[in-house]
Amino acid sequence: MRAVSRFVVLGDSFSEGVGDRVAARWRGWGALLAEGLRNGGEAVGFTNLAVSGAQSHDVAETQLAAALALRPELASVVVGVNDTLRRTFDIGLLARRLDRVCAELAGAGAVLLTACLPDPGRMLGLPPPLARPLARRQRAVNAVVHALSERYDAVHLHLDAPVWTEDRALWSADRLHPGERGHRAVAGAFHRLLRDRGLAHGAPPSPEPEQPPPTRTDAVLWLATAGTAWVVRRCGDLLPQLLALAAAELRHSAAGTGAVLDARAEKDLGRALRAMTRP
Repeated sequence: MRAVSRFVVLGDSFSEGVGDRVAARWRGWGALLAEGLRNGGEAVGFTNLAVSGAQSHDVAETQLAAALALRPELASVVVGVNDTLRRTFDIGLLARRLDRVCAELAGAGAVLLTACLPDPGRMLGLPPPLARPLARRQRAVNAVVHALSERYDAVHLHLDAPVWTEDRALWSADRLHPGERGHRAVAGAFHRLLRDRGLAHGAPPSPEPEQPPPTRTDAVLWLATAGTAWVVRRCGDLLPQLLALAAAELRHSAAGTGAVLDARAEKDLGRALRAMTRP
């Protein structure tokens, strides 16, 4: 069976490990998975290039080169939520960037790990006029990821499925990142898929967390400190456009023409999928 000696993680805070803090540092699902890739007693070389706040252009323009230099046999590419939270969101650009990232990693011999993610509006419980535009964007990102996963034969997780999104025990106080239990669940799910391909030779990570789960007080504290800072950072960039999108939602809803917005998003997605380079 093929053994993995080098595993590289690309992406944003989801892959950086936010929500799974150990010894004052983020650990995350990637590090947990790396432990289960051991071939005998030999540890897998693991590098986490993911950075909180990263968008598709950060992965394509910065993280990709660093990953290729490491010549990994296994590379994860999970990114896109931060793109949906920007006024500059462009599904065509995102598709072309991720296509190039996947093509170059796969061309260098790496098996790819990918995942579709839940939309942040739903996870945060935003009101429908605010949540629906974000949901459209995340559905488009997930559709691109699905297409690329098939093209490059990636190991893919459907993390937008109800089994993931409806289990609050998997998520941290911020509702956007997995907690330790969630990171362990992601690592375990990837481990099972990799084992089926003969790429995971070690024991799967334990599903049981080592740290106590976040309390209600933790959630309140996050909202009062880091959560407030997160909102402030996003307001200057996203909020004006999101309010405009919400106003459009309300206008179309009142006129009974909400399907127009869905059709427009589908048209943009179709154009993006058709424009992706062919292998």
